[in-house]
This record gives sequence, structure tokens and C-alpha cells, in this order.
Amino acid sequence: MVEGVDIIKKYVTNLPGKPGVYRMMDAQEKVLYVGKAKSLKTRVSNYTNLTGLPYRIARMVTETQSMEFTTTHTEVEALLLEANMIKRLKPLYNILLRDDKSFPYILIDTTHPAPQVKKHRGAKKKEGYYFGPFASVKAVNHSLHILQKAFFLRTCSDGVYNSRTRPCLLYQINRCAGPCVEKISLVDYKKLVQSAHDFLDGKSHRIKQKLTDKMEKASHETAYETAAIYRDRLKALATVQSRQDTGQGHVEEADIIAGYQQGGQSCIQVFFFRAGQNWGNKAYFPRHHKDQEMEDVLPAFIAQFYDNKPPPKIILVNCHIAQIDLLQEALGIKAKHKVKISMPQRGDKLNLIKMVEKNAQEALERRLAEKSSQKKLLEAVSERFNLDGPPNRIEIYDNSHISGTNAIGAMVVSCPDGFDKGSYRKFNIKSTDITPGDDYGMMREVMTRRFKRQLKEDPDRSSHTWPDLLIIDGGKGQLSAVQQVMVDLGLEDIPLVSIAKGPDRNAGREDFYLPGITPFKMPVNDPALYFLQRLRDEAHRFAIGSHRQQRAKTMYKSILDDMPGIGPSRKKALLMHFGSAKAVEGAALSDLETVNGISRVLAKNIYNYFHEND
Repeated sequence: MVEGVDIIKKYVTNLPGKPGVYRMMDAQEKVLYVGKAKSLKTRVSNYTNLTGLPYRIARMVTETQSMEFTTTHTEVEALLLEANMIKRLKPLYNILLRDDKSFPYILIDTTHPAPQVKKHRGAKKKEGYYFGPFASVKAVNHSLHILQKAFFLRTCSDGVYNSRTRPCLLYQINRCAGPCVEKISLVDYKKLVQSAHDFLDGKSHRIKQKLTDKMEKASHETAYETAAIYRDRLKALATVQSRQDTGQGHVEEADIIAGYQQGGQSCIQVFFFRAGQNWGNKAYFPRHHKDQEMEDVLPAFIAQFYDNKPPPKIILVNCHIAQIDLLQEALGIKAKHKVKISMPQRGDKLNLIKMVEKNAQEALERRLAEKSSQKKLLEAVSERFNLDGPPNRIEIYDNSHISGTNAIGAMVVSCPDGFDKGSYRKFNIKSTDITPGDDYGMMREVMTRRFKRQLKEDPDRSSHTWPDLLIIDGGKGQLSAVQQVMVDLGLEDIPLVSIAKGPDRNAGREDFYLPGITPFKMPVNDPALYFLQRLRDEAHRFAIGSHRQQRAKTMYKSILDDMPGIGPSRKKALLMHFGSAKAVEGAALSDLETVNGISRVLAKNIYNYFHEND
């Protein structure tokens, strides 16, 4: 502990009194903690006085062997940089937001004369109108379904649209206006698009009134089929209104964020309200020390949560937030508009935040119950396989290929909290000595690469990335192949289990192989068996998915891809000029020289590449 204090004191001597971000690192240069400061010198010097520091922080000081610093112009910049670094570096002692994926949006794509409405995730590069974020793809799909029923917008791709010669099924069931076959003029179709835009923009009342007027007019004119269409469109819009929890209050545009703690763990629920509509909710379980209160957890969560998302104008929370002005200013800079964070004290908004907090409580209680059940399953696995104790990290391996082609090895990881998808790995089988289809050889390569690298990165075996149990999808042969690799690497102490599918590949009749033990089956109704089947099936799913991705890349690989001197732009120029890679292969030298961006020397190189063996 004294050594850590002395190291920090040396850094303090030369630190400026400027805002910035500091990183504390251990002997392996792994980042332990990322913090921000209004004055780096003042903040870091606090770590040199151990009196009054919590045990957790004192332990961090003990492990600190070096520090790095980044100065910023303002404390707001430091806050934004801190949030970004925490998400990127995942320090052990920081509050960490996990499972932070980008959210889906609805995109009205205006690059086509008949705009398409579709799901969108990622960078907003396409021209059009974006609406969101939605909490999940399920929420997006629900809204797209409503848009189809209410506004008859097309969801097909441009390629499908351009190739149609007669109306599709969606037109026949009143889910599309049929602009592809001119069942509606582009002018009238764009009016539908504008109505959908207005609806997603919060003007649903005006849209409903127009449809009501048209329905009544059609009814008075005895055009009952037309009136029925307007009625169905109104019903679709009414379902959106019915989804709103009007009894808890109403907000136009806000994120409602409420946290709940129990048993040293936290759940934070986020509800998205846009255009007066509830666009779904999602639960998060940030990683933090058990002694940290919600007043510490929530501000850190908000800073990291909006690192890659646009904040709304209003954020409602259920607890006090320290340095709220600083956080509001930082979010306002990212959003390019004023952001207000408030904690409702009365009225409908207080009811709303209580409802969100109740959701957080229920989600955390479900998670704790699941963890309790998971703990019992891990204890049962430990008992069945004679382990020293319940495994904290289980690695499951499987291979996938078709007649040896596009061979993939896959590793999935299970922890007490469930599958750790961030630790999944896939291995493209590289060895040329392996006979196509040799499962044993592929498994040997995967295990050799996995644990040679692990030994190189952590020779002392001190990190949490070492498995407590290895499960192999296969039989006695796969087990022997893996066992030999582990002996060669001096890792024979890691428990191994191989799961072979039962007769006729029936689930429940699997054979379990362990080194030096006669193969055995588990009782069909054993919960531990179901748990192991789930692990095996997840590895199989990941292996198959990775193999399909690899196969798809190979299918679309062009003969131009490996040609020296041909990058994406020149490849595009050649394909645009000749129409296909095959046509480029057969082109004359004089024709190649006419392509934009292709010099005479390069044209000759391309020609020789295809004709060098003629």
C-alpha cells in the first residue's frame, strides 16, 4: 500500500491544476480506474492520504503501479472523455455500463421516388427521416406494422420494388398502396409518406381527425368498403394510443431513468418517450462495487449511456444527482440542444417515475431469482463432474464446416450471470496440414491457439479469463484430442468434459466423457442436464452462425479482390465499366486502358494477371 502511495506522490509533483482525465494502472499496465477532475493535481493528491479512503479505493491504490493523464480545456470535456474511456477500457474499479448496444430507429428512406419505411441501426448515413431511438427491434417491428396498416407504406427493398410486375400480397391485404405497379400515383403516395412522418413526429391527433372525416364522408356517400378501410386505419392508430400508460402521466419527448438496488446489485430501467408515444423500455444491470449507492451509480450510468446516443431534451430520474449542472452541460454539447435532468416531486411525472422504478425493482428481483437458480445449477454441475467447486467460467467449444470448407471453431463462455457474449471467440481454421473434415485436427488447432495465447498474456494464471471447466461438443475422439493439447501445454489440471449426442441425436440421451472415467448418462429430468444442453446448443448456434457468415463472404468474393494494385475504388470502376468480374478477365488490353482511374501500366498488369499462363 505504501508503494502505491509513493508512486502516486511522484506523479502529483508534476501535475498541473487543469481539468483532465487520469488512469491508474497495475503492473501489467491494465487500467484499474479512470477518473475525471476539475484540477488533476488536487484530485490525484487525494489518493496519497489513505485515512478515510474506503477499503475498495485503498486496495486500488495498493495495485497502482503507473498512471497516465490527459488534460482538457474544461471539466465538461473531461466528463465526456471519462465516459468514453470507461466504456472502451472497462476498468475494474469503475461503475461500468454493460450490454450497451446501439438502438434501432425507423427510417423513411427518401433516396427513392417512392420512399421506403424500414428498420435502421448504426450510423445515419442514408438520406431520409430518422425516428427513435426504440428500446428494441420488437418495438420497431410493432410500429412498422402500425405504419403499414395505417399508411400503406412499402417495406420492400428497392430491388424488389423495381422488379415487380404485379401487386404483392401486402397490397392485397391492405398493407401497401402498391406504388410499384402504379396502383397509386407517386404524388398521392408521398402524401401517405408525409402523413406517416407527421404521425411519428407526434401529430397523431391531427392525422386521426383527417381519417375520421374521410371515413364519415365515405359512409354518407354509401362507399362502405372505402369507409371500412379508413376505419381499419383508425383502429391501427388507436392501438398505439392504447399502449400509452395514460394513468401515469404524459410526456412528449423524454427518457425516464429509474434505478433500484437490492443485495448489493442495481437495475436501471430506461423508458423512451418520443412524439408522445412510449417507444419501449430496457433494463440495465451496471457493474459496480456493492457499497456504492444509487446516487453514485446513476450519474455514471447516464454519462456512459449517452456516449453513443443522442440525449432527449428532458431526462427524468428517481434520485439526486451530484454535479447535475455539469452533466446537463456535457449532454447538451453532445445533443447540440439544451438538456434538462430533473427529479419529479409531485404530479403525473412523479407517478410516471414511480412506475419506471417499479419496473426496475421487478427486473432486479427476477435477475436475483435467476442467479439463485443458476447458482444451484452450477453446484449440481460441480457435483456431477467432481469439481473443486461451482465453476465461475465455463468455456464450450464446437466446430462447423461443410465437407471441410469454411471451417470454423467457436468458443462461447458461460458465467454465473449467464452467457458472456463479449467473451465469445471464433477461430478460422488456418492449418493446411488438416485434412478437410478432420474434426479432431480442427479441435486441436482451436485449443492450441486459444491456450497458447492465454499463456502468453497471463503466464501466472492470475486473471479471471482462465476457465474452470471446458466442455467439448463431441465424443471420445474429440476429448482425447483436446486432452493431448492440454498436456502438451502443461494445463492438464483444467477439467474437461465432452458431450456426445445420444442415439438418433435425441436430446436427453447424451453420453458424457471425462478423462479416466467410464462414459455415463444423466437422468432425463435432471436440471443439470438441461443446463448443459443449453450450453452445448449455444455453442452450436454460434458455430453455425459464424460458419454461415464465412461462407457468405466466400460466395460474394470477387476474383478482383486479390489482385495487386486494385482497391475498392478501382474495383468499382472496373465493374461499372465491364459489368462483371468475368468480363474484366476477358477484356482486351486496349479496353482496360479506357477505364477511368486505370493507367496504361496498371491495365497491362491486370491483363497479365489473367493471361500470364496463356
